[in-house]
Amino acid sequence: MKYPIIALITDFGEDDFFVASLKAVILTINPSARIIDITHRIPSFDIMTAGFFLFSCYRYFPAGTIFLVIVDPGVGSSRKILLADTRKYFFIAPDNGVLSWVLEGERVQLREVKSKKYFLPQLSRTFEGRDKMAPAAAWLSKGVSSAEFGPEVSVYRKFKIERPKIRGKEIIGHVLYIDKFGNLITNIPGKMLDLLHKEKGKKSFSLYSGSRKVVSYKESYSSAKKGEPLFLIGSLGFVEISCCEASASEKLKIKTGGVVRIAAKSQRIEPKFKKIRDK
Repeated sequence: MKYPIIALITDFGEDDFFVASLKAVILTINPSARIIDITHRIPSFDIMTAGFFLFSCYRYFPAGTIFLVIVDPGVGSSRKILLADTRKYFFIAPDNGVLSWVLEGERVQLREVKSKKYFLPQLSRTFEGRDKMAPAAAWLSKGVSSAEFGPEVSVYRKFKIERPKIRGKEIIGHVLYIDKFGNLITNIPGKMLDLLHKEKGKKSFSLYSGSRKVVSYKESYSSAKKGEPLFLIGSLGFVEISCCEASASEKLKIKTGGVVRIAAKSQRIEPKFKKIRDK
């Protein structure tokens, strides 16, 4: 790639010098690099949100993109810095679980980034993103082979990825993320809805939070009235709880991690499931 892309995700915010320092290091090493800011507004130290952000958008980038993910509560510790090569993309990140979503099911070559040749001469124990990860990404973008950065490793840290469950005639999942519009993105794949109806493609469902019915299924936002809550299959392929031109999170008082249940409208909710509470 003539003008290689380095895409950044951090929890640094935009008010300090941290992001500018990363970019300065990258461009000093490779002035031809194109730097894309995915986001710098990850909540501080929130590894799971950073991992979900990366998972949500990485596959839409051109092949060869280098993703630099710096959300690093363990900075200065003995944790590794990883370079993951999936043959289509590269990922540089601390070994703290932040790559769990994107590397699941991928054929990947993992290396520990430890060659001092590709670090800044003077190293800080508090800003390894600037001193180690950013220069490694820049040298990688100049065509340095991934093998040059350090030895192969066979394992990496993973956080537990919660899966939706089918219990009886219900799907039980939870809220992964709340976006800027107040939409609640769950971990329930839209394709699972077909499992609740014998007639494939028929979509007549109700969604519950605890024992309270909160919304019904709609095909699109335009199918609901202004202010009306609904749930649909969102752009990521997951069930999303929304509110037409309003915040579903505020209206329904459901937070990240909240347990939700979906049942076909023709199904009666079994009493034993009424004991399931939001986290």
